[in-house]
Amino acid sequence: MNRKILSWVLVVLWMSLIFYLSHQPATESNKLSREITEKIVKVVEEVASDTRSNPKRLNHIIRKGAHFFAYFILGILLMYSLYRNHTYGLKAASIALSICILYAISDEVHQIFIPGRSGQLADVILDSAGGIVGILSYKAYRLNIFNKSK
Repeated sequence: MNRKILSWVLVVLWMSLIFYLSHQPATESNKLSREITEKIVKVVEEVASDTRSNPKRLNHIIRKGAHFFAYFILGILLMYSLYRNHTYGLKAASIALSICILYAISDEVHQIFIPGRSGQLADVILDSAGGIVGILSYKAYRLNIFNKSK
């Protein structure tokens, strides 16, 4: 399979994962994030035994971090795919950001129809911010900002 097609397959697979996670009823979604939170709490308590963790607060942070991370990766994958298809610069960034924002909006609308879930404007903003950081990170990588030594 050539790299152009593979790059878009990765985008579709990642968007499918986002859709799958958003399609989970609130009870399943909360169970998954609680399990992740519990593992993180155990690690934090082992590393810093004098630290008192608040699992409920940490669970909220993890859930919101997952929003940001999912769209951070989506932004990177979109930029990679666009570059593979000879779309560069501001045009690529604009297309990638538009797709991230539209997908974030559709994702939140989708959640309205899932038991126990709701669509949140704050999540659209967080998702979009993740997309922006992913896009900018990819641009920085392409410009070799991370690789330049002084």
